Amino acid sequence: MTAWVDDGPLPGVVGRAAEHEQLAGLLDRAAPVTLTGPAGVGKSLLARAVLEEHTADRPGAVLRITCWDGLTSDDLPDALLRTAGLPAPSTVEDLAGHCRTRRMILLLDDCDPLLDACAALVRRLLRTEPALRIVVTARRPLGLPGERVLALAPLPVTLGEGIAGPAVELLAARTGPAAPELLVAVCRALEGCPLAIGLAARQLDRMTLSQLAARLDLEGSLHYSGPSPTTRHTSLHAAHAAGYALCSPLDRRVWARLSVLPGDFDPWLAGCVCTSSDVPASAVDAALERLRAASVLECVRDADVASGSGTGLPPRYRLPRAARDFGRDRLRETGDEAGALRRFRQGCAALAAEAQITWQGTGQQLAVRLVEDEQHHLDAALTRPPLDAEDALGALEIAVSLWFQWAACGFRREGRAHLDRLLALAQEDTALRARALWLAGYLAAQENAPADAEPLLAQAWKAAVMHADTDGLARIAHAHAVLALYREDTTTAVVCLEEAARHTSRDTWFGPGPAHSWALLAIALAPLDAGRARAAARRAWESRHADCDFWLHSTILYAHALIERAHGDPAAAVRACRKALVAKKLVGDPLFIVGARTMLAALRRGVRADAPARMLGGEVRWWRRGTSDSRAQPFFSRLRAEP
Repeated sequence: MTAWVDDGPLPGVVGRAAEHEQLAGLLDRAAPVTLTGPAGVGKSLLARAVLEEHTADRPGAVLRITCWDGLTSDDLPDALLRTAGLPAPSTVEDLAGHCRTRRMILLLDDCDPLLDACAALVRRLLRTEPALRIVVTARRPLGLPGERVLALAPLPVTLGEGIAGPAVELLAARTGPAAPELLVAVCRALEGCPLAIGLAARQLDRMTLSQLAARLDLEGSLHYSGPSPTTRHTSLHAAHAAGYALCSPLDRRVWARLSVLPGDFDPWLAGCVCTSSDVPASAVDAALERLRAASVLECVRDADVASGSGTGLPPRYRLPRAARDFGRDRLRETGDEAGALRRFRQGCAALAAEAQITWQGTGQQLAVRLVEDEQHHLDAALTRPPLDAEDALGALEIAVSLWFQWAACGFRREGRAHLDRLLALAQEDTALRARALWLAGYLAAQENAPADAEPLLAQAWKAAVMHADTDGLARIAHAHAVLALYREDTTTAVVCLEEAARHTSRDTWFGPGPAHSWALLAIALAPLDAGRARAAARRAWESRHADCDFWLHSTILYAHALIERAHGDPAAAVRACRKALVAKKLVGDPLFIVGARTMLAALRRGVRADAPARMLGGEVRWWRRGTSDSRAQPFFSRLRAEP
C-alpha cells in the first residue's frame, strides 16, 4: 500500500520547482528535513509530490502519520508502530530497524499539535539509526541539531513587469481563460496563498471573476470554504484557528493586537500597540519571534546590527492579510479593539514627532525615510475614524507634526485634506488646533488658494493672540508673504517677510523659521535689489538651524539663481539653479523641481544664445505650477521626481 491511498490522486504542484529540487537533494543526506511555512502554503502537498517521485520504484516505502488526528503525545509512538504494521510489544528502536532494512522514509505530517513529542521521537529514532530518512511538515522547525529546514513562502503573483507568476498560473488552471488583470487582482488579494486560491476558485460557480476580485478586496478570504480531507483546510479561518489554538495566551493577545497594523512594522511599534497590563513590554520581542517561528508573522527584514557598534536597523515583520483579519476578529471578540487602536494612534503620534525633530535636527533625508517606512501606519492613523475627541486630537497631532511632509516635500493637497477633516473633528481651542489652522492656511497659500488660505490664517491669528504665541504670528506673516508673491505684490511680501525674519523662534522644531523667511525675502528682492537680496540670502544661511537643511539650502540657491539671472550673469544663474535642483531632490517637492527645471532650461537657452539677461524671458518662479500636476494621487503614493 502507498502512504496516500485514501487521499486520491496527487493534485498538480504549481510554482514549486526550486523547492522540489531542494527537498529532493536534502533527502540524500542523513539529517531530518522539516518543511515549514504558513497555513495553507502547501507543505504536505510538496512533501507528498517529492516522496512519491523519490520512491517511485519502491511502492510503500513511505511511512506516514499525521498528528492532527486526535493523537496525544503518549499515543504517538504506538500509532507509528501500528501504521508500520509491527506487532506488539515492539519499540521505537524496532521501528528504526524496520525502516532501515526496508529503506523506508518516515513522514511526520502536520506535527504542530505534537511538536515537542515529534522532536523527542525523531531524536530517539536517530540515536538508534543515524542514517534514517525523516521528513517533517510543520509551521515551525523541530529545533533539533542538524535539522535541515526548508521554508515555503506563498506563491509569487508576478515575476516582473507583465509576467504572471505561479499564483496566477494556479488560479488560471482552476478558472480557465480569463482576463489577466482580474487573475492578478484576485491573487494579490489572496497574497499568493495556494489554499486561499483553491477556496476562492470554488466560488466562481456562483459569481464572476470580477465580482470575486471586488469581494476579496473588501472582505478578504476568511469566509470562503470548501470540501477538504482535513477540517482545518476547509477554510482559511479554520487553518488560522488551528494555529491560534496552539499559541500561548500571551502570543494570542499579541497576534490579535498586531492586526491593527496595516503594514510591516518594527518591534518598537509592535510594543506600542501590544503593551498593556496583561502584556509586559519586555515580553513583546520574544512573542514576535515565536509568532515568526510559527509562520504567523513574516520577517521582511532581519535585524542589521552595525559591525562593532551594537546598533543598526531593527527587524521588521508583517502580518499577512488573512492572519490579520483573523486576529482582528479575535480582537473584537475580546473587546480589546478600541484600546489597541488608541495605542496605535499614540504610537504613530510618537513616530511623527520623531520625524519632525529629525527633519529640523539630524537629517532631513532620515526624516523622509522614516515617514516613507511608516507610510501605511501614518496613513491609517490619519484616516481611521477617531474613537472620541481625545483620539481626534491625537490624529490632528500627527498631521501637524508632519508639516514638513506637506509643506516642504510637496504633498500639500494631501495635507490640506487631512487637516480640513481633522479640524472639523477637533473643535476645542487648543495650541495644537492653532498650529493646525496655520498649517492648513499655509498649505492653501502655497497652492495659491487665497479664498481658502485667508480665513484659516485669520482664525490662526486670533488663536495665536489668545495663546500669546509669537512664533505663530511670525509663521502667519510668512504665509501672508507667500500669498502676496502670488499676487505679484512684492511690497507687501517684503514687509511680511522682514517681520517674520526678525522674529526669534522659541520653538525651532516646527514650521519654516526665520531662516526660511530670510531665504524667501531674498527671492522676493532678487529682481529689485541685488545687494539686499544677497544680504538676505546670507542672513538665511547664517541663521540656519542645521547644516543639513536641504530645504533651506535649495531655496537659498534658487534665490542666488534669480539674483544672477536678473543682474547679469546667466552662467552663474545656471550653476546655482542646478545646485538648487540637486539639493531639493534629496527631500522631494515636485512643484519646486518642475519650476526650477523650467527656469534652468530657459537659462541654458539664453547662455547658448549669448543673450543678455533682459532677453531671457519672463520670470519663472518656483511657486508657479508647471504642467505636471500630481495632486490627485493619494497620501504618500506619489513617486518622487527622477534624477
